[in-house]
Amino acid sequence: MFYYLEGTVALIEKELAVIDCGGVGYACHTSQNTCASIQSGKKTRLYTHLSIRENACDLYGFAEQEELNLFRLLLGVSGVGPKAALAILSIAPPSQLALCIITEDAKFLTQAPGIGKKIAQRICLELKDKLAKEQQTMQSGGGLVMQMPAQSGAVNAVNEAVSALMVLGYSQAEAMQAMEGLKTDSALTAEELIRACLKKLAAQ
Repeated sequence: MFYYLEGTVALIEKELAVIDCGGVGYACHTSQNTCASIQSGKKTRLYTHLSIRENACDLYGFAEQEELNLFRLLLGVSGVGPKAALAILSIAPPSQLALCIITEDAKFLTQAPGIGKKIAQRICLELKDKLAKEQQTMQSGGGLVMQMPAQSGAVNAVNEAVSALMVLGYSQAEAMQAMEGLKTDSALTAEELIRACLKKLAAQ
């Protein structure tokens, strides 16, 4: 229903931001990362997700499209609700979380309040499996394919970066195009490659 809200930040509380749009205040549940990136009294844009249930209608908003994409992916994992998804999104930027999922660093995810070892492992497993299925579909359709098995050096960093970008909602073709011109044969880490790609993608 809502793609984004653009207006003045009227109020910021823990995991909540109220955006004044033409005299109407929209309460958006959000992550601590988004709360830290906006300022009260300043104009902002939040990309939104509307959750409608029998007894509630909740709006979620994020400063970055990538954070919204990851939020929706997390909701698709069995046992992960909005509260748990926000807790995870509050411990690190989307790029770092996506890389943790790709490298199956479940321990890092347990830093989020209420996220135990089992649910963290399930998140890594289900989302990595989902990504693998998408890549298989692209392979059968004649698209570009990145290999998932762990390798050493720069090739592995590129593979991890491309896979992480796909977790954040970009297609494999978009991720590969963003890689063009970057020094992928250098000592850049996967996280550095992701950040550089996100800057290029945001500028397009």
